[in-house]
Amino acid sequence: MGNSKSGSLSKDILEELQLNTKFTEEELCAWYQSFLKDCPSGRITRQQFQSIYAKFFPDSDPKAYAEHVFRSFDANSDGTLDFKEYVIALHMTTAGKPSQKLEWAFSLYDVDGNGAISKGEVLEIVMAIFKMINPEDVKHLPDDENTPEKRAEKIWSFFGKKEDDKLTEEEFIEGTLANKEILRLIQFEPQKVKERLKEKEKNP
Repeated sequence: MGNSKSGSLSKDILEELQLNTKFTEEELCAWYQSFLKDCPSGRITRQQFQSIYAKFFPDSDPKAYAEHVFRSFDANSDGTLDFKEYVIALHMTTAGKPSQKLEWAFSLYDVDGNGAISKGEVLEIVMAIFKMINPEDVKHLPDDENTPEKRAEKIWSFFGKKEDDKLTEEEFIEGTLANKEILRLIQFEPQKVKERLKEKEKNP
């Protein structure tokens, strides 16, 4: 984790993060300072993660979505993320390769972590996404996807699954890569997260 007292990021972690993400050394070091200011212990809790997300989306309710994002990156389920896990989370949700993003998206939708997605899990995540969409924007959505239930139904039908079927990771990734409509329906425009993150760095 580097030396928290001196506020410096260890060389090993820095090199690993630069290798695995598109973030620069300058960005990573700036984020680390900001991270330590918000989380002096060097770890971020679920509640802190939710409050950071809330700053990005002041006009919506991102709590449920943030909780699912946190769960998907809390690899050891200890209820906290260290700086490395935090940066990987930011990278995967904003700048990761399509296949990486879909691996992450699968873990996001696999709410109970059993290795398969049910229609109920799709609905749970879609409901969390809808809480983050501006009500005015919802009005402009097509009739067959303007509620969480309709959108979940549309996603499920694109995969050709019956009501009680399960979706494997391979089916999820292959189906989504083959159909841009599914990709559009399952995600909450992560670009917005990146834009707001950059704004925050310019105006902390």
